[in-house]
Amino acid sequence: MIQPFSQGRYWGKFIGMVLFKRISPWFIPILLFSVWVFLSQTGLMSDAIFPKAEKVARTLIRMIRNGLLFEYIFVSARRALVGFFLGGSIGFLFGLSNGLSDLSNEFLDTTLQMLRNIPNLALMPLIILWCGIGENTKIIMVAIATFFPVYLNTKHGIRSIDKGLIEMGRVYGLKGFSLFRHVIFPGATSSILIGVRYALGIMWIVMIAAESLAADSGIGFMATRARELFQMDIIILSILLYALLGKLSDTIARFIE
Repeated sequence: MIQPFSQGRYWGKFIGMVLFKRISPWFIPILLFSVWVFLSQTGLMSDAIFPKAEKVARTLIRMIRNGLLFEYIFVSARRALVGFFLGGSIGFLFGLSNGLSDLSNEFLDTTLQMLRNIPNLALMPLIILWCGIGENTKIIMVAIATFFPVYLNTKHGIRSIDKGLIEMGRVYGLKGFSLFRHVIFPGATSSILIGVRYALGIMWIVMIAAESLAADSGIGFMATRARELFQMDIIILSILLYALLGKLSDTIARFIE
């Protein structure tokens, strides 16, 4: 009789721990949402400052029904992902080159560090003059922003590998691509993925700015137009969408890691 009871108590604790682990990251967002609902329903917070949660929910349902929400999300996600893969891929290649080769690092790193300290928004007028206000401008802006986190972390990960591991690999007959595949790349993967996570966050921030200044579709355009028309419910909805998309991107990167 004691053993089944003990097993039941064990499984109860186990399920409780799993649920707590799943729910605890969302505790603060749920708390903030509850405070928002309470303040708006009791009239302690004016609609001019922050719209009611039910008004934002009605706007969400309306935009889902007319198809505009999914259209804007698809457009923004496509721009962001294309720019991320372009900038991240180039950053990864430059990180490999400067991490593996002292000569490459000597010639390229100083120039890249100078470019890294130029604000992205300072480059936008120049890119608009070169490429116009079409899709290429937004993609290039995202690519530039996501290039540097991936580059820096790839280079750091490769150069931080224990030299003893590399020597041990050579003792076992590894060299060239085999040494890179079995020793260098696995050792640098953790740092590279940190750069990917950081780049994914910057991706959405730059996309907001790019779509706000030069776009006729996307979530940033939706928020800009709502600001001009003083539609606070759409502005808050846009902010929530960017937050959820950013969280989804980070979750995918953590899963890969």
